Amino acid sequence: MADSPTSISDKWWHSAAVYQVYPRSFFDGNGDSLGDLVGVQSKLPYLKKLGIDAIWLSPFYPSPQHDSGYDVADPRDVDSIYGTLSDAQSLIDASHELDIKVMVDLVPNHVSIDHPWFQAALASPPGSKERARFHFLDAGEQPPNNWVSMFGGPAWTQITEANGELGQCYLHVFDSSQPDLNWTNPDVAADWIDTLKFWLDRGVDGFRVDVAHGLAKDMTYADLPDPVGLTEALRFDLDDGSTEAAERRLLIENSGFFDRDELQEIYREWRKVLDSYPGDRMAVSEAWVPAHRAGRYVSPTSLHQIFGFDFLVVAWSASVMQETIKKAIAAVQAVGAPPTWALSNHDSPRVVTRLGGGETGLARARALAMVAHALPGSIYVYQGEELGLPDAPLADSDREDPVFFRTNGAQKGRDGARVPLPWTASSAPYGFTESESATWLPQPDHWSQLSVEAEDFDAASTLNLYRASLDQREQFRGEVRFIDSGDSEVMIFARDNGIHMAVNTGLEAYSLPEFLLEAEIMLDSEVVKILGDKTEVLPPNCARWFRVFT
Repeated sequence: MADSPTSISDKWWHSAAVYQVYPRSFFDGNGDSLGDLVGVQSKLPYLKKLGIDAIWLSPFYPSPQHDSGYDVADPRDVDSIYGTLSDAQSLIDASHELDIKVMVDLVPNHVSIDHPWFQAALASPPGSKERARFHFLDAGEQPPNNWVSMFGGPAWTQITEANGELGQCYLHVFDSSQPDLNWTNPDVAADWIDTLKFWLDRGVDGFRVDVAHGLAKDMTYADLPDPVGLTEALRFDLDDGSTEAAERRLLIENSGFFDRDELQEIYREWRKVLDSYPGDRMAVSEAWVPAHRAGRYVSPTSLHQIFGFDFLVVAWSASVMQETIKKAIAAVQAVGAPPTWALSNHDSPRVVTRLGGGETGLARARALAMVAHALPGSIYVYQGEELGLPDAPLADSDREDPVFFRTNGAQKGRDGARVPLPWTASSAPYGFTESESATWLPQPDHWSQLSVEAEDFDAASTLNLYRASLDQREQFRGEVRFIDSGDSEVMIFARDNGIHMAVNTGLEAYSLPEFLLEAEIMLDSEVVKILGDKTEVLPPNCARWFRVFT
């Protein structure tokens, strides 16, 4: 039976706290200096104590690792650097024993240049069935059209044919090591149904769909009026109502390769497969689309969730936050889907850094977490976020992100948010590995106090704030009702059972209204626990949960 707005709350994914595991940087379980699936399994008790309902695993499939695994050579196996298919099954089973759901990443927009299909295409002539699985076009002195890569540079790469002459070009909206699949080809659609079933048969509870808005392309391959502007608009765009935002939105809506109507037929077939399995299997789409288009990716005939990326870019402003929350909830409410909230992920700056860095950035990140955790829907927590990690400073010589290389260093890329986690309060590698070899990205010298060990017994730590917040968020029920705070830098909203959330994004302390003065303080982002003391103000860069008795 199709989900309805009233029955949807019974689904596990409606309010789950999902933890994103970036396997190579989470924990090394076999001593080779790279994180792996055995390492993830060994830390399941840590995640259970944190209050996690599900884990989402970034790609662990066979890959030449040109883009940290998002260039997949075989989506139905495990890369040896992460372990074996048996290790994946063991992790799924062990997670379920702890009542933790498991989601895996799917990358259906493109494959690796090492994928057997692409190797066969290179070995076959133009017009062959092998090339028809991709976007191969003839080229002259210029690429087939003016589309540009999201990673910088043209979206086309010309190949050398078997006879040694320059030949056709293939499309890659991302790196040249990631040729885009042609989703009008029946081979492609059928193969991805097989991939869905492969992991569902092994007990996977859900999928995160990478570039879910990108599978369908304009098959006329017409030039775009502003291809560079389009790629900039698609990166962490925020619809703030400005003229600039409207112009960006227009560019997105006229994209030749993102958010096209043909996508819906693909996801209708996927939904049939997911619905044929027991246990509320689900999929969440990574789709960078304007709010008014979000509902197309979540419906009883499409996927189940769409990532809400607004908090990855939201300004540190109570008034902006409030409008952002209203739009995000309204965008999916019309189709009966739950909203989702994320402060960071492997593609974005860490929230501490984005909000100013240092003590100020940390205070704001802690407060923003409490805002997100108080909202209806699912929360997605990126590994290390619960420790208050900032982006790690890296020398250009240490960077590995293709974004850095394709832009000739103009964009530093995403490596700063992908550095291996610190587990013990020692020195690098901070218990991440027993190997004497260097980690794949170097860890900073000052991370010992941000390690799990250092924060574990510190009542005021970010780790313990997250534990308390994720534990208590289940008490929040009902709609969000905003309350006029009388200050544009203070946002207050209420949920059912008299629970209120207040956040101060201003520079001055805020005098609490009378109805909050006698309220029970449930949690405070500054001090984590309140020992019975009452306060009449809410400090800057602070969020607080109250229980109001009427």
